[in-house]
Amino acid sequence: MTVIDYYVSLISPYAYLGHAPVLALARETGARLAYKPVRIFELFSANGGLPLGQRAPARQRYRLVELQRARAQREVPLNLAPKFFPVDPSLADRCLIALCEAGRDPSSYMDAAFRAIWVHDQDLADRDVLARLLRDHGHDAEATFAAAQSEAVGAIYQANTAAAIAADLPGLPGYVLRGEPFWGQDRVEALREALLSGREPFLIDAGR
Repeated sequence: MTVIDYYVSLISPYAYLGHAPVLALARETGARLAYKPVRIFELFSANGGLPLGQRAPARQRYRLVELQRARAQREVPLNLAPKFFPVDPSLADRCLIALCEAGRDPSSYMDAAFRAIWVHDQDLADRDVLARLLRDHGHDAEATFAAAQSEAVGAIYQANTAAAIAADLPGLPGYVLRGEPFWGQDRVEALREALLSGREPFLIDAGR
């Protein structure tokens, strides 16, 4: 089975915009998504990105245009100025890792977490909010929290971040297919072409 490494943080609006399309792509092609939550600010620091508040004003303004364009294209609701953004996404992300490690399908929890920020103005750093999201999607909240706060899950979170940095992803979401990186929700269509065509991956070749 073809595996797509899916690098994500639940705080990212672009990951929200790309989530349903990449799930649909996996269903269409039979590929398996390997969910890899990442410490997004470490990724920015390592690969040249900046947190929103540190970006040039023109880039901050352009982001608002880009989000409106993507919102219309993907036909999903998205609040451009959510009440609880930015917040620390680490517990939410670590819950995602814990679900994966337990063999659970995390996709509906992910969608709910994205919408908590970008649609419903909820605080994704609030343990009570996360507990409700987990329970609403069939997961044991307390067991998930216990696993999420373990050293093992912390190590996976850090390893995922190192792998995203090594894959040369400047930001999230990131999809890696056979070593080829695809950065951004607007690259899902390029990822689809790569999957369906069966072409060789485009890789960095320092000799050329």
